[in-house]
Amino acid sequence: MAGVSPLPDKVQSEHEVSPKPILEIASGFLAAKHLFIANEVGLFDALTTHGPATLPALSDRLHLPARTLRIVTDAMVALGILVQTGGTYSHSPVSQAFLSGQGPGDLRPFLRFWNRLSYPNWLNYEQAIRGEPGTHKQKEWTEEEGRIFSEGVEAITAETAQALAMTYDFGKHQRVLDVGGGTGSFLVALLRQHPHLQPTLFEIPSVLAVAQNRLLTTPYHDKINLVAGDFFHDPLPDGHDAVLVANVIHLLSPDHNRQLLTKIRQAVPSKARLLLVDFWTDSTHTAPPFAALMAGEFLLVSREGDVYSVEEVKTWLEETQWQMVEHRPLSGASTLIVSETV
Repeated sequence: MAGVSPLPDKVQSEHEVSPKPILEIASGFLAAKHLFIANEVGLFDALTTHGPATLPALSDRLHLPARTLRIVTDAMVALGILVQTGGTYSHSPVSQAFLSGQGPGDLRPFLRFWNRLSYPNWLNYEQAIRGEPGTHKQKEWTEEEGRIFSEGVEAITAETAQALAMTYDFGKHQRVLDVGGGTGSFLVALLRQHPHLQPTLFEIPSVLAVAQNRLLTTPYHDKINLVAGDFFHDPLPDGHDAVLVANVIHLLSPDHNRQLLTKIRQAVPSKARLLLVDFWTDSTHTAPPFAALMAGEFLLVSREGDVYSVEEVKTWLEETQWQMVEHRPLSGASTLIVSETV
């Protein structure tokens, strides 16, 4: 209309809502898959074994086409996992520390676990949330998949195991039972700091076989008593004054957790301690955020898993003749609930 100035172009103010958080979350799988595949094709191992290399050299070492290898290698540079200088790729400080096999931690088994087992499993997440038939059946893993799972869990919980050994006073205990303890990595961490302990690992036979081979690579293979069994169907070893349950509760339903806590209570003497390590949340189940995200993983792994609040666990403990003593941080989202027999 004559005499009326056109409206100015819309200028986004600093307070205007942006879709950036949504787009970053939605594209997160791209970065994850690049990282998983870089690990699977041996990119990090090649840089560790032979040192920094150009793309043609890496292509020769890994027997992969240079054109496609460049895509995943450059993605690692863009994400800050690798460094490129003058056409030569090398480890960054973070990959040297956690993906070279020569640093303070090794997350390569964890990446393999998430790529081989978790990533395909998440394709069924919608069906699991909808409660569709067939999604509540526990998947039977092959022997190799069981090994990948056990080694991956050991890798991602290594820092937590070390924190438990360093922060809780095991000087008051003699015999420690680890229920569902995977490869025995928590017990190895405890023995490094508390060599007086007499530990027992209780696991299902298939996992115990993996644990036995893993423990042979440590100085503690002859100090850990291995007992095979299913904690819902077989008796727990008795006579232990401390029982560790690490990253097991989140795989079970509330009813199954009450059953487990009851069974442990019946197997221990007076004044025994129960140490529960997990991603315990606040009452809303939204903090810490990583725990809220992992609830989906736990549901998919066992078809009944979830994350639970400290308040929920305290109620279960009281119902099963335990008294909560304290709740303390360990590492990352993992914390420790300590309870004692009533």
